[in-house]
Amino acid sequence: MFFETADGTRLAYEDYGQGEPILFLASWVLHSDMWEYQLPFFVEHGYRCVTLDRRGHGRSDRPSTGYDLDTLADDVAALIEHLGLRRVTLVGHSAGGSEIARYLVRHGEDRVARVAFVSAVLPFLKRTADNPEGAPEEGLRATLAQFATDRPKWFARQAQVWFATHLGNDVSPALVDWTLAQCLSTSPWATARLFEAIYHADHRDGLRAITVPALVVHGAADMSARVETTGRRTAALVPGAVYKEYPTGGHGLFVTHKDALNDDLLAFLKNG
Repeated sequence: MFFETADGTRLAYEDYGQGEPILFLASWVLHSDMWEYQLPFFVEHGYRCVTLDRRGHGRSDRPSTGYDLDTLADDVAALIEHLGLRRVTLVGHSAGGSEIARYLVRHGEDRVARVAFVSAVLPFLKRTADNPEGAPEEGLRATLAQFATDRPKWFARQAQVWFATHLGNDVSPALVDWTLAQCLSTSPWATARLFEAIYHADHRDGLRAITVPALVVHGAADMSARVETTGRRTAALVPGAVYKEYPTGGHGLFVTHKDALNDDLLAFLKNG
């Protein structure tokens, strides 16, 4: 199914089940299919599950503009309006967490019941004088240069680290290949522009202002968004946040730790 945004971009979404709505927002370079192990679980537990392929990703249009977080948050708002969602739970993985944080700043909490940040690239990735924990800009430039030189090689090198298979997480080569195919299906232009936008986005003030119940889930072995600079800091900033840390979880814990993640999200939905 599709809807059209204010700038005429056609975005794909999926909508399953009935009941209280959950909107799942995907990682950078992934799309709705990443939630394969969450959607049936929550539909069977009586929830309506909606997913979005952000612009440049999955089955959505691939325009040259709109990969800043303001526009992406507005795209999320447009889908919520299109479907008339109220008391929606927003669940965002990685870049999806950044979209949630920016959505709340731009559109408020009126339609939102609760939020869950899963392996989210928050609160602020860039090293600055008041954010010495951040990564230097030279690293960003080096990664963008690798995208421009051999993007498939860069993603192939990340595949095993993404799932922390060195810690015994059971992930088949076929599943790794499936995830890599999703990554490479994303527009190369969107890949680079969104990566850059995420790096520069400072969400600290917005996270401090959240008043709805919040869950933060992160893997201690996440090499894409290191827990000490992302998950733990995010949980400390969001008032009253519930924090769950998986000792052997990498960035792809929505697969490797799907049972724990689903159970933690379900408990949060019932109690948050």
